[in-house]
Amino acid sequence: MITSSDVYRTPLVAALRGRRVTEPAPPPTTTAAPRFPGSVQLRHVDAGSCNGCEVEIGQAFGPVCDAGRFGIRLVASPRHADGLLVTGVVTKNMATPLRKTLEAVPRPRVVVACGECAIDGGVFAHAYGVAGPVGDVVPVDLEIAGCPPEPRAITAALRGLSGR
Repeated sequence: MITSSDVYRTPLVAALRGRRVTEPAPPPTTTAAPRFPGSVQLRHVDAGSCNGCEVEIGQAFGPVCDAGRFGIRLVASPRHADGLLVTGVVTKNMATPLRKTLEAVPRPRVVVACGECAIDGGVFAHAYGVAGPVGDVVPVDLEIAGCPPEPRAITAALRGLSGR
């Protein structure tokens, strides 16, 4: 039988005790006025990625980087969003849905291209089913470089939008 006193003797619990689980917030890197002071709600759109960026976005909003503590949230509806977080190269089948999703976002709005594929097409740039990078389909306000970008880079770039 396992009792509560046995649980506290495990090496994992002992290792975690006295340590912070989350990272401390780095100082803000931008001096420009924030686009959305306080908080930013973003609708994520996968326009045709390999899901590498989605894994890193999940880590950016996970318990270690915790982008939510800076007022950045992912929302389910474009009508509740301040902008779009787009990953992947835009395929021909996703060009129209991406434009319609952007039109559903109320103004003022922002479009963030996350990853090399979203910025310049990456390795899929000249494939037959590709419409192009995000900037060829909708106007892009912020680019997050990397293949895939690190969670800290995603969090740092989005912090510039909220100013926190």
